[in-house]
Amino acid sequence: MGDCGCEGVICSSGVGEKKTLWVLLVINASMFVGEAIAGWLAESTGLLADSLDMFADAAVYATALYAVGKSDVFKLTAARISGVIQMVLGFGVLAEVSRRFIFGSQPVSLVMIGVGFLALAANLACVALIAKYRNGEIHMRASWIFSVNDALANLGVIVSGVLVRLLHNPIPDLLIGTIISAIVIKGGIKILKEAQEYSSECN
Repeated sequence: MGDCGCEGVICSSGVGEKKTLWVLLVINASMFVGEAIAGWLAESTGLLADSLDMFADAAVYATALYAVGKSDVFKLTAARISGVIQMVLGFGVLAEVSRRFIFGSQPVSLVMIGVGFLALAANLACVALIAKYRNGEIHMRASWIFSVNDALANLGVIVSGVLVRLLHNPIPDLLIGTIISAIVIKGGIKILKEAQEYSSECN
Protein backbone atom coordinates (compact mmCIF):
# COMPACT_ATOMS: atom_id res chain seq x y z
CA MET A 1 0.00 0.00 0.00
CA GLY A 2 1.10 3.57 -0.62
CA ASP A 3 0.11 7.14 -1.41
CA CYS A 4 -1.11 7.68 -4.98
CA GLY A 5 -1.00 11.45 -4.71
CA CYS A 6 -4.74 12.00 -4.12
CA GLU A 7 -5.55 13.08 -0.58
CA GLY A 8 -7.03 10.35 1.61
CA VAL A 9 -6.71 7.65 -1.06
CA ILE A 10 -4.79 4.44 -0.42
CA CYS A 11 -3.13 2.77 -3.40
CA SER A 12 -1.75 -0.74 -3.82
CA SER A 13 0.49 -2.64 -6.18
CA GLY A 14 -2.53 -4.48 -7.60
CA VAL A 15 -1.57 -8.10 -6.79
CA GLY A 16 -3.75 -8.35 -3.67
CA GLU A 17 -6.55 -6.47 -5.40
CA LYS A 18 -6.62 -8.91 -8.29
CA LYS A 19 -6.84 -11.96 -6.04
CA THR A 20 -9.62 -10.39 -3.99
CA LEU A 21 -11.56 -9.28 -7.07
CA TRP A 22 -11.35 -12.73 -8.67
CA VAL A 23 -12.85 -14.33 -5.56
CA LEU A 24 -15.59 -11.67 -5.44
CA LEU A 25 -16.32 -12.16 -9.13
CA VAL A 26 -16.73 -15.94 -8.77
CA ILE A 27 -18.96 -15.60 -5.68
CA ASN A 28 -21.24 -13.01 -7.25
CA ALA A 29 -21.48 -14.69 -10.66
CA SER A 30 -22.43 -17.98 -8.98
CA MET A 31 -25.01 -16.32 -6.74
CA PHE A 32 -26.48 -14.44 -9.71
CA VAL A 33 -27.24 -17.71 -11.50
CA GLY A 34 -28.59 -19.39 -8.36
CA GLU A 35 -30.76 -16.47 -7.27
CA ALA A 36 -32.09 -15.81 -10.76
CA ILE A 37 -33.26 -19.41 -11.12
CA ALA A 38 -34.70 -19.46 -7.59
CA GLY A 39 -36.38 -16.09 -8.05
CA TRP A 40 -38.01 -17.11 -11.33
CA LEU A 41 -39.24 -20.46 -9.99
CA ALA A 42 -40.43 -18.92 -6.70
CA GLU A 43 -42.06 -15.93 -8.45
CA SER A 44 -40.12 -13.59 -6.16
CA THR A 45 -39.31 -10.08 -7.38
CA GLY A 46 -37.11 -9.68 -4.30
CA LEU A 47 -34.89 -12.59 -5.33
CA LEU A 48 -34.92 -11.51 -8.97
CA ALA A 49 -33.88 -8.00 -7.95
CA ASP A 50 -31.15 -9.39 -5.72
CA SER A 51 -29.90 -11.68 -8.49
CA LEU A 52 -29.59 -8.71 -10.86
CA ASP A 53 -27.75 -6.88 -8.10
CA MET A 54 -25.35 -9.83 -7.98
CA PHE A 55 -24.99 -9.62 -11.76
CA ALA A 56 -24.22 -5.91 -11.48
CA ASP A 57 -21.58 -6.70 -8.85
CA ALA A 58 -19.99 -9.35 -11.05
CA ALA A 59 -19.81 -6.76 -13.83
CA VAL A 60 -18.29 -4.25 -11.40
CA TYR A 61 -15.63 -6.69 -10.25
CA ALA A 62 -14.83 -7.61 -13.84
CA THR A 63 -14.34 -3.95 -14.79
CA ALA A 64 -12.34 -3.35 -11.60
CA LEU A 65 -10.08 -6.28 -12.50
CA TYR A 66 -9.52 -4.67 -15.87
CA ALA A 67 -8.58 -1.39 -14.14
CA VAL A 68 -6.09 -2.79 -11.58
CA GLY A 69 -2.58 -1.57 -12.30
CA LYS A 70 -3.73 0.77 -15.07
CA SER A 71 -3.86 4.56 -15.19
CA ASP A 72 -6.38 6.76 -13.37
CA VAL A 73 -8.23 7.20 -16.65
CA PHE A 74 -8.92 3.46 -16.85
CA LYS A 75 -9.92 3.33 -13.18
CA LEU A 76 -12.35 6.22 -13.54
CA THR A 77 -13.81 4.64 -16.65
CA ALA A 78 -14.28 1.32 -14.84
CA ALA A 79 -16.03 3.04 -11.92
CA ARG A 80 -18.31 5.02 -14.23
CA ILE A 81 -19.25 1.93 -16.23
CA SER A 82 -20.04 0.18 -12.93
CA GLY A 83 -22.29 3.03 -11.84
CA VAL A 84 -24.20 3.11 -15.13
CA ILE A 85 -24.68 -0.68 -15.13
CA GLN A 86 -26.07 -0.54 -11.60
CA MET A 87 -28.54 2.23 -12.49
CA VAL A 88 -29.77 0.53 -15.67
CA LEU A 89 -30.38 -2.77 -13.88
CA GLY A 90 -32.12 -0.96 -11.03
CA PHE A 91 -34.62 0.62 -13.39
CA GLY A 92 -35.05 -2.74 -15.13
CA VAL A 93 -36.07 -4.36 -11.85
CA LEU A 94 -38.53 -1.55 -11.17
CA ALA A 95 -40.19 -2.35 -14.49
CA GLU A 96 -40.45 -6.04 -13.50
CA VAL A 97 -41.95 -5.14 -10.11
CA SER A 98 -44.56 -3.01 -11.87
CA ARG A 99 -45.41 -5.86 -14.25
CA ARG A 100 -45.90 -8.34 -11.41
CA PHE A 101 -47.93 -5.85 -9.40
CA ILE A 102 -50.33 -5.49 -12.34
CA PHE A 103 -50.51 -9.15 -13.37
CA GLY A 104 -50.01 -10.71 -9.94
CA SER A 105 -47.55 -13.19 -8.44
CA GLN A 106 -47.41 -15.91 -5.77
CA PRO A 107 -43.93 -15.82 -4.21
CA VAL A 108 -42.75 -18.92 -2.34
CA SER A 109 -41.71 -17.58 1.06
CA LEU A 110 -39.52 -20.51 2.18
CA VAL A 111 -37.42 -20.25 -0.97
CA MET A 112 -37.06 -16.51 -0.43
CA ILE A 113 -35.88 -17.00 3.15
CA GLY A 114 -33.50 -19.88 2.40
CA VAL A 115 -31.87 -18.30 -0.65
CA GLY A 116 -31.81 -14.95 1.14
CA PHE A 117 -29.72 -16.41 3.96
CA LEU A 118 -27.37 -18.08 1.46
CA ALA A 119 -26.92 -14.79 -0.42
CA LEU A 120 -26.35 -12.93 2.86
CA ALA A 121 -23.58 -15.35 3.84
CA ALA A 122 -21.96 -14.91 0.41
CA ASN A 123 -22.12 -11.12 0.62
CA LEU A 124 -20.80 -10.96 4.18
CA ALA A 125 -17.82 -12.96 2.93
CA CYS A 126 -17.40 -10.40 0.14
CA VAL A 127 -17.60 -7.49 2.60
CA ALA A 128 -14.91 -9.10 4.79
CA LEU A 129 -12.65 -9.67 1.78
CA ILE A 130 -12.85 -6.14 0.41
CA ALA A 131 -13.04 -4.20 3.70
CA LYS A 132 -9.35 -3.24 3.63
CA TYR A 133 -9.85 -1.57 0.25
CA ARG A 134 -12.84 0.59 1.23
CA ASN A 135 -10.61 3.72 1.38
CA GLY A 136 -8.61 2.73 -1.67
CA GLU A 137 -8.70 3.84 -5.27
CA ILE A 138 -12.01 4.66 -6.95
CA HIS A 139 -12.56 1.29 -8.66
CA MET A 140 -12.07 -0.52 -5.32
CA ARG A 141 -14.24 1.95 -3.42
CA ALA A 142 -16.98 1.27 -5.96
CA SER A 143 -16.65 -2.45 -5.27
CA TRP A 144 -16.95 -1.82 -1.52
CA ILE A 145 -20.18 0.15 -2.02
CA PHE A 146 -21.66 -2.72 -4.05
CA SER A 147 -20.80 -5.33 -1.42
CA VAL A 148 -22.27 -3.41 1.52
CA ASN A 149 -25.46 -2.60 -0.43
CA ASP A 150 -25.87 -6.29 -1.26
CA ALA A 151 -25.73 -7.41 2.36
CA LEU A 152 -28.45 -4.90 3.25
CA ALA A 153 -30.58 -6.06 0.32
CA ASN A 154 -30.25 -9.70 1.44
CA LEU A 155 -31.62 -8.82 4.87
CA GLY A 156 -34.57 -7.19 3.15
CA VAL A 157 -35.29 -10.32 1.12
CA ILE A 158 -35.25 -12.46 4.26
CA VAL A 159 -37.61 -10.12 6.13
CA SER A 160 -39.98 -9.90 3.15
CA GLY A 161 -40.00 -13.71 2.88
CA VAL A 162 -41.05 -13.96 6.53
CA LEU A 163 -43.80 -11.37 5.98
CA VAL A 164 -45.07 -13.12 2.85
CA ARG A 165 -45.36 -16.34 4.85
CA LEU A 166 -47.11 -14.69 7.81
CA LEU A 167 -49.47 -12.49 5.80
CA HIS A 168 -50.05 -14.80 2.81
CA ASN A 169 -49.68 -11.73 0.62
CA PRO A 170 -47.16 -10.92 -2.18
CA ILE A 171 -46.98 -7.21 -1.33
CA PRO A 172 -43.88 -7.53 0.96
CA ASP A 173 -42.02 -9.22 -1.92
CA LEU A 174 -43.02 -6.48 -4.36
CA LEU A 175 -42.04 -3.87 -1.79
CA ILE A 176 -38.57 -5.32 -1.21
CA GLY A 177 -38.09 -5.57 -4.97
CA THR A 178 -38.80 -1.85 -5.18
CA ILE A 179 -36.51 -1.04 -2.25
CA ILE A 180 -33.63 -3.08 -3.66
CA SER A 181 -34.10 -1.34 -6.99
CA ALA A 182 -33.84 2.02 -5.20
CA ILE A 183 -30.68 0.85 -3.38
CA VAL A 184 -29.18 -0.29 -6.67
CA ILE A 185 -29.95 3.03 -8.37
CA LYS A 186 -28.70 5.06 -5.39
CA GLY A 187 -25.47 3.03 -5.33
CA GLY A 188 -24.94 3.74 -9.03
CA ILE A 189 -25.44 7.48 -8.47
CA LYS A 190 -23.01 7.43 -5.51
CA ILE A 191 -20.36 5.68 -7.59
CA LEU A 192 -20.71 8.24 -10.39
CA LYS A 193 -20.46 11.09 -7.88
CA GLU A 194 -17.35 9.58 -6.25
CA ALA A 195 -15.79 9.12 -9.68
CA GLN A 196 -16.37 12.80 -10.41
CA GLU A 197 -14.91 13.83 -7.03
CA TYR A 198 -11.92 11.53 -7.55
CA SER A 199 -11.35 13.05 -10.97
CA SER A 200 -11.41 16.55 -9.50
CA GLU A 201 -8.98 15.64 -6.69
CA CYS A 202 -6.45 14.11 -9.07
CA ASN A 203 -6.50 16.85 -11.72
